[in-house]
Formats: sequence, structure tokens, C-alpha cells
Amino acid sequence: MANLLIGEYEHTLDEKKRVSLPKVFRFAMGKKIVVTRGFDHCLYAYSRDAWDVVAKKLQSLSMVNPDTRGFNRFMLSGAAEVDVDGVGRILIPDHQKEFAGLKKRVIFAGISDHVEIWNSEAWNTYKALIEKNADKMAAKLDSIGAL
Repeated sequence: MANLLIGEYEHTLDEKKRVSLPKVFRFAMGKKIVVTRGFDHCLYAYSRDAWDVVAKKLQSLSMVNPDTRGFNRFMLSGAAEVDVDGVGRILIPDHQKEFAGLKKRVIFAGISDHVEIWNSEAWNTYKALIEKNADKMAAKLDSIGAL
């Protein structure tokens, strides 16, 4: 079973667009990770193994459906394989940095099989919203048998 990625960590993006991957994620994800566009204007980071699972699922979808084509383009064309350097930093490509609005302060949030990378201000705003609505979300998930 793959490592469960959990927790929230704040780090600083340096002038060369590098940021230290939190140590707990570094050990779980390995020396090469895949970073791509995610939902809610954050980035998703996957270990190579976890990314292979996602990519295979995307490849299995019918390309006849325009939504499938669009979603594949969103996820796959936005992806980049990045190296974790000797001190645990990753380089965030310009197109990803711009997509997620990354500035100096960056949040890493472990979300089970991947890590989300957020602009700190955007994360704090989003987190306040989901914390406020957690009871409603739980009730909705319970009503469909997900909890």
C-alpha cells in the first residue's frame, strides 16, 4: 500500500522558484515527483507511482467525449516531472507558478495519494470556508453513503 500523505506545512518559495518539499512528503514521494494543475487553483504533486495510476485512468477514458479530452489536456499538458534536489527542494515551473498564483509563502497539504501546493493566502481563505461548512459537507456525504 502506498504511503498516506497527510498534514499541512508552510514553506517559502525562493527567488529561483524553488521550495523545500516537507521532509515527511520527501521521504514518502521519492526523488522524482510529478506536479500538475489541480482544482481550486492549486497544484497537485504525485509520486511517480501514484502519477502512473492517475495517468492510466486518464488514458482509459474515451477520447470521443469532449469533456474527457478537455480534462486530459488540463491534467496532462499541465504536468511536469520535477527532481527533488539533495536538500529537498523542487523547482516549480513558471506556468504552474502562475496558474496557482504562488508567491513567497506556499502551503503543502497532504491529501491521501497526492500533495496540494497552494498560495498561502488562497489556502487560508479556502480552509476557512471548508472549516465553516464541514458539518454540511459531512451530512451531504453521509446522505449518499460515503461516510
